[in-house]
Amino acid sequence: MLLTIIENPAEVLSTSAKEVTKFDEKLATLLDHMYETMVESDGVGIAAPQVNEGIRAAVLELGEEREVLEVINPVITEYSVDTNVDLEGCLSFPGLFGEVERSNGVRVEAQDRDGNLFQIEAYDYDARVLQHEIDHLNGILFDSKLIRILTDEELEQLYAEEEE
Repeated sequence: MLLTIIENPAEVLSTSAKEVTKFDEKLATLLDHMYETMVESDGVGIAAPQVNEGIRAAVLELGEEREVLEVINPVITEYSVDTNVDLEGCLSFPGLFGEVERSNGVRVEAQDRDGNLFQIEAYDYDARVLQHEIDHLNGILFDSKLIRILTDEELEQLYAEEEE
């Protein structure tokens, strides 16, 4: 089932999400629906607040194989010192793309849909996606981190390059 993506401005997007304490069928169903919604929307990550659920859960696709990763109650426990600036967009900000500075690497501690703890290290683009989605869970929106917004001309050029 596709869920409605909440667009900015919305209080659920700018509020810190609540910790998940029940790892049940309701959570599993939500995660499945979030994944379907993310794929249908051409996203690489989606956080529960983006579908009007104020809980600390996100679904992402990482790596060249676009493997699905579900993170429940994620916490970034380590950031790399080195950073980079790259292009980001957000399903809750349709049409807005810009440059954001993020750490090149992160270590994240989280739980899976059954409540089991795990750690993951991510680098480069995967680290960027994780940081973006975890920001959502903390009520931090990517527009507050934008260094520069892409112009309409730059966006048109980007879309043209993707079609080639």
